[in-house]
Amino acid sequence: MLKKQGFHVAVMGATGAVGRQIIQTLEKRNFPISQLTLLSSARSAGTKLKFKEEMITVQEAVPESFEGVDIALFSAGGSISQKFASEAVQRGAIVVDNTSAFRMDPEVPLVVPEVNAHKLRDHKGIIANPNCSTIQMVAALEPIHKAFGLKKVIVSTYQAVSGAGAEAIQELNDEANAILNNQEYKPSVLPVASGDKHYQIAFNAIPQIDVFTDNGFTFEEMKMINETKKIMEMPELKVAATCVRLPVETGHSESVYVELDREDLKVQDLWEVLSEAPGITLQDQPEEQIYPMPATAVGKDDVFVGRIRQDLDEKSGFHMWIVADNLLKGAALNTIQIAESLIKLGLVTK
Repeated sequence: MLKKQGFHVAVMGATGAVGRQIIQTLEKRNFPISQLTLLSSARSAGTKLKFKEEMITVQEAVPESFEGVDIALFSAGGSISQKFASEAVQRGAIVVDNTSAFRMDPEVPLVVPEVNAHKLRDHKGIIANPNCSTIQMVAALEPIHKAFGLKKVIVSTYQAVSGAGAEAIQELNDEANAILNNQEYKPSVLPVASGDKHYQIAFNAIPQIDVFTDNGFTFEEMKMINETKKIMEMPELKVAATCVRLPVETGHSESVYVELDREDLKVQDLWEVLSEAPGITLQDQPEEQIYPMPATAVGKDDVFVGRIRQDLDEKSGFHMWIVADNLLKGAALNTIQIAESLIKLGLVTK
């Protein structure tokens, strides 16, 4: 049941994969909601979605949809956010945006609550949710950074197709079935749906996520580089990224190498810090083959860290393996944790 003392929450992009996950997570976390407004494009309007014991009809988004809304959770693409976010703010709502539209805007906080919830106090109506791969990495790196300092980060990602949407998931399944049955299949979604070329993802790895920039890095890689520096408030931090799409439905994995400010550390020191960090589960028992995997991270809220090793040549260098559900902590959950933090800090009123 909706709460009499709760907030009026709107979900923009309610029928999409992340939008549906947001609705499920709001219910799971018993977020204080007095009224829930579900919004989408005209094409999806009229769809009925269940929230707790109620069936709610999805409405077509128009500027007036945000009248009386306290918190608006956006996940419908950057162009939609650019069109409607300011409309929502003008009507008194605080927008938590799950797209890349505002992430690098210096006026917009880019927030992972375990890392920089204090930046929420600087918001001017819009708060950006970081890229899914960035979220899980900085959640794991921040406790290490606080304890030991941080100089350099090199990350290689192994990202699930769900990060590219429902069509990419379908393409993976259709391709796999076609290949196993010796049938022809023409890819049309990955690596970039709007691109000139498309490649098989089933039984393959594609070293391209998003389009390439002039420096040879993809936009996805540049997101990780720039967002990490902004969230951790370390413009001088050295960051490099290589982002790869794998034939995994859900759950992003990352191989991360860091160089710290100290040379006297051992793996045990990182274990102790991470084992006490909020939102982190340490899975690092290589002698028993216990380490994070996407298949076991799906549906879990935490970021999982394992395979921590000291570099063999650089005393201040450590390697680790980081895994999280990209639709949860990488999107819906972090969005809702931002909203929860706004309430906790007294930054949103009914």
